[in-house]
Amino acid sequence: MNEKDISAGKSQLFYKTMVDYIISLTHLYGLVHKDKAAEIFNLQNEEKIDIIVLDDIMNDRPKDLADNFVKIHGSYFVHETIMVFGNFENQLKQRKGKPFYIPAQEELLKYKEDSYFEVTKQYRALLSYAARHFFDGDELAAEMLCEEVQGICQFEFSLQEVFEVFTTRSVDFKSEKQVNEVIKLIMELANNTRLWENNGHTPEELFEKHEKYHLRTLPDQPFKFKKADIYDFKTGKKVGRNDPCPCGSGKKYKKCCLGTEV
Repeated sequence: MNEKDISAGKSQLFYKTMVDYIISLTHLYGLVHKDKAAEIFNLQNEEKIDIIVLDDIMNDRPKDLADNFVKIHGSYFVHETIMVFGNFENQLKQRKGKPFYIPAQEELLKYKEDSYFEVTKQYRALLSYAARHFFDGDELAAEMLCEEVQGICQFEFSLQEVFEVFTTRSVDFKSEKQVNEVIKLIMELANNTRLWENNGHTPEELFEKHEKYHLRTLPDQPFKFKKADIYDFKTGKKVGRNDPCPCGSGKKYKKCCLGTEV
């Protein structure tokens, strides 16, 4: 497609900006209808776009979209990952009725980079804890771990998978209390991570605005677990009095570390 011919003489800069928006919106939401893409673009730009331009883009996908994992499916711009795993219809169902998170233009366009994510105070809290307790102050090593955890929180969250990352990186938990502290940090991060199925909102944001949407919770436990509860970091499950002690002694928890946490 010749960019100079786009919709009655629109400038190449205008065209490039629109393509950047499509890429950023697709990375933020996972999928976005062409009408919503036009609505957000027009909300944040003086020069407006019409559907004809978007139809031209959809009928002849620019190389920039292909290079940034954006596919066309019907009237939607869709991240390649969703199409590869055949998850389009399920994604539509999950986000039905949920409002869109629309960041300011500067923040929105950061999502053009596929690996970009919003660094929240919850992410920083986990990063600080990991650097201090597990990596002797090595922030780079802690950041590598936390970026993996962030990715799991964003896509197909599983507490067990999160702790497999800790195991892979040879993290040595010193006590059940420390395990519990890490679990709380992870759940706080998960509840404040922007999700495709939430149209870019975090679980915490949707919970505050619409209580029918639930926060992510610990397995079989409410999010606000009791301070005294202990969880096995290998399984993510609460340790009962008669369960094997997670310290690895082979004894029952009640006859080993119960009541000794500091």
